[in-house]
Amino acid sequence: MHCSLTRVLTFHAMHRYHKPAWSEAENQRRFGWTSAAPGHGHLYRVEVTVAGPLDPETQMVIDLPLLDTILTETVAAPLAGRHLGDAVPTFAPGGELPTCEAIAAWCFGRVSQRLPRGVTLQRVLVAEDATLWAECRGPA
Repeated sequence: MHCSLTRVLTFHAMHRYHKPAWSEAENQRRFGWTSAAPGHGHLYRVEVTVAGPLDPETQMVIDLPLLDTILTETVAAPLAGRHLGDAVPTFAPGGELPTCEAIAAWCFGRVSQRLPRGVTLQRVLVAEDATLWAECRGPA
């Protein structure tokens, strides 16, 4: 039997939608107030869903302390309390914009590499607030 488990973490971080190659007027036109320096903050909510067979000894898909360590090291520690453009080279000025979608994809790649054999990453959801979120999904 395969089961899934979802863990939620929250942290504050800042980001800015701004393309250095574009004029300030073009950035403002395309991104509105989200292009203003130095950026703006959110209380991000990240949901991570993993799946796999139940361990016969623990009846768990993954040991929860292990999952918490993975999420702390791969997501919370590098992002919490930071400006995403400074914290993540991918999102540095001139790189990818730190959109919900891009952050979810970044988290997905980092978490999936750290999971133990037999455990798969099904979904990463990143929400900026109650009105905006993005999901990245792995194989069904």
